[in-house]
Amino acid sequence: MKSQRNISEFILLGLSYDQNTQIFCFVLFLFCYVALLAGNLLILVSIRCSPLFHQPMYYFLSHLSFIDICYTSTVTPKLIADLLVERKIISYGNCMLQVFTMHFFGGTEIFILTAMAFDRYAAICKPLHYVIIMNRTRCHLLVLAAWAGGAIHAFPLFSTAIDLPFCGPNEIDHYFCDIFPLLKVACTDAYTTGVLVVAFSGMVALVTFIVLFVSYGIILFTLRNLSAEGRRKALSTCWSHITVVILFFGPVIFIYLRPPTTFPEDKIFALFYTIIAPMFNPLIYTLRNSEMKKAMRKVWCPLLFSKKAHN
Repeated sequence: MKSQRNISEFILLGLSYDQNTQIFCFVLFLFCYVALLAGNLLILVSIRCSPLFHQPMYYFLSHLSFIDICYTSTVTPKLIADLLVERKIISYGNCMLQVFTMHFFGGTEIFILTAMAFDRYAAICKPLHYVIIMNRTRCHLLVLAAWAGGAIHAFPLFSTAIDLPFCGPNEIDHYFCDIFPLLKVACTDAYTTGVLVVAFSGMVALVTFIVLFVSYGIILFTLRNLSAEGRRKALSTCWSHITVVILFFGPVIFIYLRPPTTFPEDKIFALFYTIIAPMFNPLIYTLRNSEMKKAMRKVWCPLLFSKKAHN
């Protein structure tokens, strides 16, 4: 049965109605977005232009930085621009595109984080076989599987959204288009559809989080057998990964693994996985990583010194 649609655009209600709050949020999120782009591009270029690119962990990290840029750029520029206007409008086509890209890049990020956990498991629990396990072909296949997994995750949700009938209210109580806010304004009984979304999207996040939690549990248990220096280095890397996983998965599970409904707090929790986690990823992965700092100095210091010499 073909879905009915009598609207051509949606009105986003945004984060707040207060003008002063919107101005504050504009400055804050503009700063966050610039910091996010700069930090992730710094990591991406530093890895690509250094020997670190040939190490599996940094190969995956470069892909994570690229995905973070794409993922947050599906939402944040529109959010920042909307904070300056009274009427926040998004066309039906752009809304559906936002649903697809959000879940595509979000799903891909979930599977890249899983690949990074597998890499750390192989490095710490199977050190003698690490080079064989994480050969270049397998790394390429894991990244390809992550992108394919993101597409497989996104297409059913996109199909669900595009089949929803809209015949009246078009106000979405959010700052971007997502499946649950759209179900709320659809002119149909959305409970069954919502349960399917929870079963698909929420369970993907939960199962992946449990797999990651168990993996890092095994890794931390294995650290007992390492030397003090090896334990310190491995812990530094693992805690970075665990922090990123918690920042990303916590809000995602809260929003998608529950009965199909929306809460005002959803917008605040969504900020964590759309802006805050991608912004902090570069800091988390570089602050205590001496190899990453060394690579950055090797890539960027000659450029800075050559520019000064030229001037």
